[in-house]
Amino acid sequence: MQKLIAAVTICFALFLLWIIYLANTGQPSIFFDFVRRIPNGDKLGHVLLFGCLTLGAIITTSFRCFGLLSGRLKVYWGTAGVLVFVLVEEFTQQFFPSRTMDINDLIADAIGISLFTLLAFVMNTLRKRQQVNS
Repeated sequence: MQKLIAAVTICFALFLLWIIYLANTGQPSIFFDFVRRIPNGDKLGHVLLFGCLTLGAIITTSFRCFGLLSGRLKVYWGTAGVLVFVLVEEFTQQFFPSRTMDINDLIADAIGISLFTLLAFVMNTLRKRQQVNS
């Protein structure tokens, strides 16, 4: 199951890179047309796309964490990786005439990353309890 989730996560990340490429080069896409038809579709898309990528990355990295603040704060490697990716991607938008850097996109990304990290935490807690009870 781990390998399947990793494969799906990699394919999803490649899909996101393709969408970013289309946006950076100003090319049209059926996905962009679809998102424009939904109220707040762009922000909802940011929440869901980067949230799902975060969940997949966390599961793919087997819920591994590293410590911050002298180890008091545990951070999933998957969360950190997606966060760095999102920050770089949003920052580089200023170099493309077809893109605009938007703080609201970053906020939507952060909401998605946070919600799906919380979901991963709950999943991991339940998984650990199930292992103890088995």
